[in-house]
Amino acid sequence: MRRLLLTTTLLLTGLAPLPALADDVALLLGAERYDRLDRVRRADNLLQASERLERLGFEVLGRANPKAGAATDLARAFQDQAAEAERLVVAMSGHFVTDGTRTWLLTAEARTPDLFSVQGQALSLDSVLQVLATRPGQAVLLLGEGDRRSLDLGGSALRPGVGALEIPQGVTVIRATPSNAAALLAGVLTEPAAELGSGLRDREGVTVEGFLPADWVLMPAEEDANEAPQGGLFSPRPPSGPSDEDLNIEADLWDRATQADTIEAYRTYINRYPNGRFAAEARSQIEEIQSDPNRNARRAEEALSLDRAARRSIQNNLTLLDYNTRGVDGIFGSGTRRAITNWQQSNGFPQTSYLTRDQISLLDAQAARRQAEIEAEEERERARAEARDRNYWSETGARGDAPGLRAYLDRYPDGLFSDIAKSRLATIEDLRREQAEAEDRAAWAEAREDDVIASYQEYLASYPSGVFAEQARARIEELSAPRVTQAQIRQARDEEDALRLSGIRAQLLELRLRDLGHNPGRLDGRVDGDTRDAIRAYQQSEGLTPTGYVDRATAVKLLTGSIGFDFSD
Repeated sequence: MRRLLLTTTLLLTGLAPLPALADDVALLLGAERYDRLDRVRRADNLLQASERLERLGFEVLGRANPKAGAATDLARAFQDQAAEAERLVVAMSGHFVTDGTRTWLLTAEARTPDLFSVQGQALSLDSVLQVLATRPGQAVLLLGEGDRRSLDLGGSALRPGVGALEIPQGVTVIRATPSNAAALLAGVLTEPAAELGSGLRDREGVTVEGFLPADWVLMPAEEDANEAPQGGLFSPRPPSGPSDEDLNIEADLWDRATQADTIEAYRTYINRYPNGRFAAEARSQIEEIQSDPNRNARRAEEALSLDRAARRSIQNNLTLLDYNTRGVDGIFGSGTRRAITNWQQSNGFPQTSYLTRDQISLLDAQAARRQAEIEAEEERERARAEARDRNYWSETGARGDAPGLRAYLDRYPDGLFSDIAKSRLATIEDLRREQAEAEDRAAWAEAREDDVIASYQEYLASYPSGVFAEQARARIEELSAPRVTQAQIRQARDEEDALRLSGIRAQLLELRLRDLGHNPGRLDGRVDGDTRDAIRAYQQSEGLTPTGYVDRATAVKLLTGSIGFDFSD
């Protein structure tokens, strides 16, 4: 562990790392605590296998709850030392995210990453796999995946969990829960001469992909592990360090210290083992306790294992009691912590910003009472509103006339009596419409009976958009047209007969009418009904008597100079 801590310190201070002292390299990253995301319990248990890996000849690079910069530095150191290593082991545990083809381990400062921000708050598994690919058959990637349901990425294109990995040939990828991953790393994966094919296959809660022959052995036997390379030859490595009994006594004292989790307990361990295996972690725990006065309260809340639904319920209750959590999303950020602190102050509790089970129960009871008060007040307001609605109805719509019904609907479009008001108003309007139509028809009948321009004009004055308005206008136009007597028609026909309009002359007449904008029908030299209508239209446009026959006056205007008629007889 001293070598691990020194290597990490050199990396973080920008100095070059020490030369590798072993043939094998391991990278261990356990992200249990996040600044903004839910905790991944037991994710940092991976690091408990560090001593075991070192005894097997591994140079261990590890960090609990790493931030992006530290994780990247350790990964680069791992890459540098991998060039001279025989076996490579990478173990990562925490929250993972994927875009479907790429996967990242989120580091401690991660918030809610998206495609464009994830690189700055995560470590790429794809990059790690590229390093592992340099040692086919001797490379393992162990992933302890946190609960996907506790990671809310909003509308991001990313999704929780490990995606489909492109595993290089000869690389073994093992996926499990954080606790199972730690157990594997401290167990079968680091067991000397263990055949991993049989040891991992069909193990419950464990998924293995990539390289896994049935008789595959990753760790050497005990006699091989006690040999160290010297000048290309192997010579026995003399045993050193404390005995197994001493290690067990130290481990027992450390277990008691972690169970007590107090400054006094950790100092007792350090006083007994100032350079012990867990001395650095003990000092780190003391520093954490001293820097976080609410640590015990935080751990007590964490022990409750509140899921996303429970946290939303707490946020709802606080909001109901007028403590602003800045959203109900199941994430206890600064807004929620401030709301909890204010609630604790109002209720005489220590202002830790972390809740106990009893406080949650009291908060729930207060919120239930407040909800009941709100519902009671809403019921009273509904009763008052209903009384106002009924009173207004009795003064307006209940009288049954159109103005009263409209007045009620203007005030209460969705009121208690709105359906009745709409139905009655529709009935009134239907009756009025029927009455108006009947009056319209009666006025039209009277106009038709008189059948003079004045009667139709009177109808239009009363009903400009009436049912028969178009017919009235057409009849006025018809009555306004000049009247032609039978004598005028006979005279015009006789004059036309004298012109002998047939054959080429009739065709030229049709052409002339067409050129003047009147439709004579087919240009076939036959004077038919279409031709007569065109002649009549021409005569009306020229102020001539519209007989429909080409009399002398019509011929003079229409045909002189075009056909060469002679009217001298």
